[in-house]
Amino acid sequence: MKDFLEEKLSSILPIIQARIMENTTWFGVKTLKNPFDFWVYQEILYQQQPDFIIEIGVRFGGSTLALGQLCELIGKGKVIGIDISLADVSERVWGHPRINLVEGDACSLVDEIKGLIPEGGNVLVIEDSSHTFENTLNVLQKYSTFIPVGGYFIVEDGICHHGLNTGPKPGPYEATEAFIKETPNFIIDSQKEDFLVTWNPHGYLRRIF
Repeated sequence: MKDFLEEKLSSILPIIQARIMENTTWFGVKTLKNPFDFWVYQEILYQQQPDFIIEIGVRFGGSTLALGQLCELIGKGKVIGIDISLADVSERVWGHPRINLVEGDACSLVDEIKGLIPEGGNVLVIEDSSHTFENTLNVLQKYSTFIPVGGYFIVEDGICHHGLNTGPKPGPYEATEAFIKETPNFIIDSQKEDFLVTWNPHGYLRRIF
């Protein structure tokens, strides 16, 4: 294998992206996640101790399964996985007792999702759907009200055109910046990016009041 130790990060990121998109799995289920970021996710889960994790954008369900298993390890929490289509989701995900899958557009389903969460429920939201500026901002505006003070809203793939030449432009990075400007009760928690190689630059949002 080629020695990449002397390579520039800009040449390494597309190689990591190809590995994520083509060969990354969680217990055999395809998982489109950067492992550096997912390690931070488990730190946030343990820190926040959410009653519910809303994952918007499920695709194959590998990360949904991982989140459900992390809830098992913590001893609390359930995952509500939302996707416009659930056709590709593994049967192993469907059968997990801590996972509830909902098919449809997340912004159209917001009232239905609210009905699944008891009042005062501690919620973590992960946005990983179409990555367009308009949809990402809409999801942020509609689902940020679920987050308790001190809790997190994670917006994935701000790396689109901010490290990788891929995805919509403008995309999640710009949507997050627009949301922060209009929503003073959230801040960007840059400490959650301290692995440096993150697919979610400006994507770890913490509610402060």
